[in-house]
Amino acid sequence: MSKLKELEKLLTEGKITRRAFIARVSAMGLMAAVSPVLLNGKAEAATPKKGGRVILGSAGGSTTDSMDPGTLSQTMSQTVNQCLRSQLVEVNYKGEAVPELAESWEASKDAVTWTFKLRQGLEFHNGKTIDADDVVYSFNQHRGPDTKSAAKGIAEPITDIKADGKNTVVFTLKEGNADFPYIASDYHISMVPKGTKGKDYEKGVGTGPFILQAWEPGVRFFGKRNPNYFKSDRPYFDEVEILGIEDLSARTNSLKTGQIHVMNRCDPKTFNLLERMPDVQALKLEGARHYTIPMLTTIKPYDNNDVRLGLKYLIDREQLVKLILRGYGYPGNDHPIPRINPFYASELPQRKHDPEKAKFHLKKAGMLDHTFKLHAAETAFPGAVSASELIQESAKKGGIKIKVVREPDDGYWDSVWIKKEWVQCYWSGRATADWMFSTAYTEDANWNDTHWKHPKFNQLIKAARAELDQNKRREMYVECQQIVSDEGATPIPAFAMQLSAASKQMGFENPAANWEFDGFRLAERWWFV
Repeated sequence: MSKLKELEKLLTEGKITRRAFIARVSAMGLMAAVSPVLLNGKAEAATPKKGGRVILGSAGGSTTDSMDPGTLSQTMSQTVNQCLRSQLVEVNYKGEAVPELAESWEASKDAVTWTFKLRQGLEFHNGKTIDADDVVYSFNQHRGPDTKSAAKGIAEPITDIKADGKNTVVFTLKEGNADFPYIASDYHISMVPKGTKGKDYEKGVGTGPFILQAWEPGVRFFGKRNPNYFKSDRPYFDEVEILGIEDLSARTNSLKTGQIHVMNRCDPKTFNLLERMPDVQALKLEGARHYTIPMLTTIKPYDNNDVRLGLKYLIDREQLVKLILRGYGYPGNDHPIPRINPFYASELPQRKHDPEKAKFHLKKAGMLDHTFKLHAAETAFPGAVSASELIQESAKKGGIKIKVVREPDDGYWDSVWIKKEWVQCYWSGRATADWMFSTAYTEDANWNDTHWKHPKFNQLIKAARAELDQNKRREMYVECQQIVSDEGATPIPAFAMQLSAASKQMGFENPAANWEFDGFRLAERWWFV
């Protein structure tokens, strides 16, 4: 049966086709032991059952959340946004950029000019037909010195956007960017009607699969099927309800008792028990999700790289993967590029727990007697507090003092992250190296949560973005990863599988791992069997 589990894992992660799965299982004589959802996936994918209300139990929500796409930072509001709005481009389960509101696109030879053709006749929820002016307006909300959008960093290279008729938009960039279609897929850059601002965002008007009925930030969202959705076969559900359930036990119990159909962020410690439950589908996907411990370089002593290196060497990564992730992940190397990325720097030596090197750097910084405060809450990621305590114990082996400060879950992302000097955090990652670095590591990135600045790194990112030779591009990104690992202010101890669970009532095919809840699109892509 271990071979069957292995094949089910490959199928769930999209690494083999359903046809290949059935052929292999049949050859082993194990068809009777296979989940009906896995066996019938093709038939269900062709003719999914329509109707019903799907209920998601989501961690990652706050009462301070907004529907302004530029401010989105948490899973619940990001998933709500994707229920209501669309982007020019969609990322599929293979990590490929595919058309969404855009019908097609093409680039100039130097990848500086990009021309997007829009699908015609698409409507916002308020009945207005979306056109090129709406696209130009939506992008411009994330550009310029006054924008507060988290997408400012990735939109900054755009020097001009103009409408060429009703259904064509032309983008001009500072330099070539072979990854630009991925930028156009960013959930922050969701299309809204021209003129939308301030409280207008809270109406949730978009072109998405559902229309807003109720929204209480961090608590509950309710939407009904958009009858004019441009993907004629979707969504399959009549209604979607998303409940903010931060407590892991409450979320798990809600799934077990049938109060919700899907939950995110399962507990790695008990995930094996969910895998054995007959009425539950336990899903584990390897993507770009990683845990970080950012240090604010504007607060002493974190402006000193010897302090940063010393603390990085105090982290026992293997222990964290084993005890916190229960093996559902792998050690990080203090840069945010996952091993599934073609530009992953596999040649860099893996940083390991080394109390002597930690003491060397902290002594050099004059900080051996300093007590470092590490702020954590479970909303950062399941096990964040326990992970902090493990780091605290590892530090003791080097004679270094770390005080773990447990923070409230609610308001953590507003009051602690990018506010306190050293905190626990997580990132879902991004589909490309440039997107990830430009979102959180370049000095002008809105989500540079360490305020770290490195001129050579910034120059390399710009050069790599414009380089069309993939081998040269990889060399640049490897150097970027090395700089961030050795000089950055973000210890990255682990990459984690996405662990989620769903009722056996749920049908789906090849869930994406680029974001939680099937790329935030579960309500559009899944169905009841």
